[in-house]
Amino acid sequence: MRDYSVSIDFSQSEISPIARLGAVPALSGPVTTIGLISDTHGLLRPEAVRALAGVRHIIHAGDIGGPEILDELRQIAPVHAVRGNNDKGPWAAGIPLYLALELEGVSIHVLHDVKEIDLLRRQCQVTDPAAARFPVVVSGHSHKPMVSERDGVTFVNPGSAGPRRFTLPISVGYLDITTGGPRARIIEIL
Repeated sequence: MRDYSVSIDFSQSEISPIARLGAVPALSGPVTTIGLISDTHGLLRPEAVRALAGVRHIIHAGDIGGPEILDELRQIAPVHAVRGNNDKGPWAAGIPLYLALELEGVSIHVLHDVKEIDLLRRQCQVTDPAAARFPVVVSGHSHKPMVSERDGVTFVNPGSAGPRRFTLPISVGYLDITTGGPRARIIEIL
């Protein structure tokens, strides 16, 4: 099993890992699962469709690749998507660059590239996730699956479910919502 927790410096603060594939903390209470997917780049693998079957909602963190990807995902569950840097053209114009969601009682901030969160904060388009009471931030872009925590905020990147980039895994993520709070996890699908 691979460890997808990493340390990222968001502002000179250390981020400590909170979840490891195969070593997710025990969940308490009923579980509602939100599927997390990113960087499909026009390829929705059957493995991703199977992995997302049964989720309550799907969050796509950008680089979708075309409207047909969202249409296919909508056959599984309601989809909430942001536009990635490669999502261009008329079909993508109505897709927001970031979202502030409330799903299953949890506030979730979604954007394609987590590095842009500081730029958005400076432009007053978003506030600090912790101060804004976003316990979860979902992003994509790097194709690197990751779950980390900083200041009580879980940052999760489900990795890429589309074309393989370098030697990075093909993966999706889940956000399990329980009475104990949200827990993020990532699985390799290929």
